[in-house]
Amino acid sequence: MPRRARGFPRRPASPPTVRMTTFSPPPRVALLLVLALAGAAACRRAPRPAGAPSPTSDAGDPARLDSSARARARDSLDAAQRARALRDSAALADAQRTARAGQGARDSGAASRRSVLLAPVYFDYDQSELRDDARAALEAKLAVLTRYRALRVRVAGHTDDRGADEYNLALGGRRAAAVKRYFAERGVDADRVDVVSFGKERPTCEAEDESCWGRNRRAEFAVVRGGEALGSDR
Repeated sequence: MPRRARGFPRRPASPPTVRMTTFSPPPRVALLLVLALAGAAACRRAPRPAGAPSPTSDAGDPARLDSSARARARDSLDAAQRARALRDSAALADAQRTARAGQGARDSGAASRRSVLLAPVYFDYDQSELRDDARAALEAKLAVLTRYRALRVRVAGHTDDRGADEYNLALGGRRAAAVKRYFAERGVDADRVDVVSFGKERPTCEAEDESCWGRNRRAEFAVVRGGEALGSDR
């Protein structure tokens, strides 16, 4: 081994030289890297699912929750009031229909009773005795007079045009009296039945035949007092 010369320092060895090289990926690989980085960024910015509550929703906000509850309560109350109004309106309409039907029935009943009470009864020629058909008609009138005790009626006797005036006035009077007597015998107070005779003064027809004469031989009825009671069911 050779010896170093004495008196000279030893020179340090030079470090090895490192040569740097730059890596450049192929263009296709670079494009793929760019796309991958863009996809990752898009995933990080993905929107919140539609069903997930928004940070600004009413959840967790007592004031907004209370306001929503009051609004729902008002809507429910309004709906209940509308339903009640509809029910009340329907009930009122039903009551009005029932009242109209009841009034119609009362009016019909009153008209029927008045018709019975005012129907005339007829007599044979020169007679004041009551025929069977006259008695049947008087029985129907008696039912009305018995039920409605406030009624007061007038019975007018008539004749045909044959015979003297005085005779026919007397005959008409006897016919009216026969009707009053029939009622009195069956409990109707005599003060509730007035009688009058018109003889042959008020004919219903003037033909000179038996058909017309038969219609003129009659007793007619009129309500003097209490006619409004006929419209009552009591």
